[in-house]
Amino acid sequence: MNEEILSAINSEVFGVWFLIGAALVFWMQAGFAMVETGFTRAKNSGNILMKNLMDFCIGTITFILIGFGLFLGEDIVGLIGKPGFDVFTSFESFDWSNFIFNLVFCATTATIVSGAMAERTKFLSYCVYSAIISGLIYPIEAHWTWGGGFLAQMGFHDFAGSACIHMVGGICAIIGAKMVGPRIGKFTKDKAGNITKVNAFPGHNLPIGCLGVFILWLGWYGFNGAAAVSVDELGAIFVTTTIAPAVATVVCMIFTWIKYGKPDVSMCLNASLAGLVAVTAPCDVCDAFGSIVIGIVSGFLVVFGVWLLDNVLHIDDPVGAVAVHCMNGIWGTIAVGLFATETAPAFARGYGDGVNFGANQIAGEGLFYGGGFKQLGIQLLGMVIIIAFTAIAITITFTVIKAIFGLRVSEEEEIIGLDSTEHGLPSAYAGFSIMDISNTMTMEENANTDLGTSDYEKASDVQKKAAVPVMQAPVASTSGIYNVVILAKLSRYEKLRKALNDLGVTGMTMTQVMGCGIQKGAGERYRGVEMDATLLPKVKVEVVVSKIPVSDVIETVKKTLYTGHIGDGKIFVYNVDKVVKVRTGEEDFAALQDVE
Repeated sequence: MNEEILSAINSEVFGVWFLIGAALVFWMQAGFAMVETGFTRAKNSGNILMKNLMDFCIGTITFILIGFGLFLGEDIVGLIGKPGFDVFTSFESFDWSNFIFNLVFCATTATIVSGAMAERTKFLSYCVYSAIISGLIYPIEAHWTWGGGFLAQMGFHDFAGSACIHMVGGICAIIGAKMVGPRIGKFTKDKAGNITKVNAFPGHNLPIGCLGVFILWLGWYGFNGAAAVSVDELGAIFVTTTIAPAVATVVCMIFTWIKYGKPDVSMCLNASLAGLVAVTAPCDVCDAFGSIVIGIVSGFLVVFGVWLLDNVLHIDDPVGAVAVHCMNGIWGTIAVGLFATETAPAFARGYGDGVNFGANQIAGEGLFYGGGFKQLGIQLLGMVIIIAFTAIAITITFTVIKAIFGLRVSEEEEIIGLDSTEHGLPSAYAGFSIMDISNTMTMEENANTDLGTSDYEKASDVQKKAAVPVMQAPVASTSGIYNVVILAKLSRYEKLRKALNDLGVTGMTMTQVMGCGIQKGAGERYRGVEMDATLLPKVKVEVVVSKIPVSDVIETVKKTLYTGHIGDGKIFVYNVDKVVKVRTGEEDFAALQDVE
């Protein structure tokens, strides 16, 4: 009698913990939002927050309508669950806890992709592929492992989602990042189109990114531990979930300290998440030693992953999502076949009768604990199947979306920032001065500025002069040195820089300025109220030339800035010997001639 009472109490307690764990996993959405926002530029903060919000909201709708049935519906030949609407037709007997628990996991898969494709992806396209991941891709492959599908029947083990969630999200992320292309300026190319340099885009707010990591780490105790059914299991899972990320972070700190001369902050934050991802699959069946080795590998793997994407694959991943989730999801899946041990409290429940297997069960111990290659082989086979399905499904998804809606925003929208162009938000940091290559407001062309043609070659001299006037013409210089000052729209800066470099101008000074003339700033709205905005973000570029004819510089600038509107830019040309004589004296001028 006492045993029955204790069993009933135990069941109720862990039923409540199951839901608390689900709430912790939901709270991880905030962590993902903070990490992605902090690791990217200020001008896209609102866009990233919106995407992380809509991940869950859109995912909830698609999971209700189709995802839950495909995932946990009656098994059909081990491939998919039978779609159904029990949540509507049999609500009184519906498995509410299981639904909400698996819903929050589903949302995690979709949000991984947003970080890798951040700062240049159309919001509409993001909403579409997020819905497809939540409604189709994730439920189908997760059914194979957790819904009684063929991988579960083989003894494939992924306790909390290194493969089903993180690896799947990471595969979607790397394919999406490749298809959408890198951010403007991420890679420097030579005239032949070969990449010669990788440029760093520092995250604008590492404190927020760090807060996100701590939120995720806290949520991970629910992510990994919610399915535990005893205090022993829960305690062991908490231990492994703590050791792996801690070790990974320390290893990453030491490695980056040695490799780069300083311990890298953002890389160490990524390493904490990498250790958590890797231990997610084996957290219930590995011991402390296994967790340490898993963490060590993760600490190196995340640094290697970031380097590989930047320098070899040339795929732009702003937040390190591929290195963290894809590569460490793969490592965690393999780690089950290496470190699973019967000394772990949950192993016996997972092993069952050793013949017939189901969700969260395992076929044997790992290679390093005397189990041979059996479990490792099962893990490798299951991993390859999941990767193949995910890669094919998401490639089709992105290809269709690209054909219908387009994946990428325009060059000007990207440079201005997605907060403004996609959401009408002047800045996510109203009241703060954000030094960024434009993140403030959109440019609205005044109808009176249209000159009739946007083709520079077809434009008349009058049209060219109206669009990009030379406000101060060059005066003959005894030294042959001229200082050219250019005022331009910020959206033309990258093209201007490249055009001047191609001309042979290798040095320039760029300053951010604000101003407007005939082209007025566009008033944006916040909560429906129009905000006054009269100044436009501009750039002032200064170059000093001597060997290159100043007339060539002027013509190149005019051609690059011309869009067919009054106010495309202005050019000022100063005789340097006069300016220098007035400002610095003859000695400094002589020095300047020597430098040139």
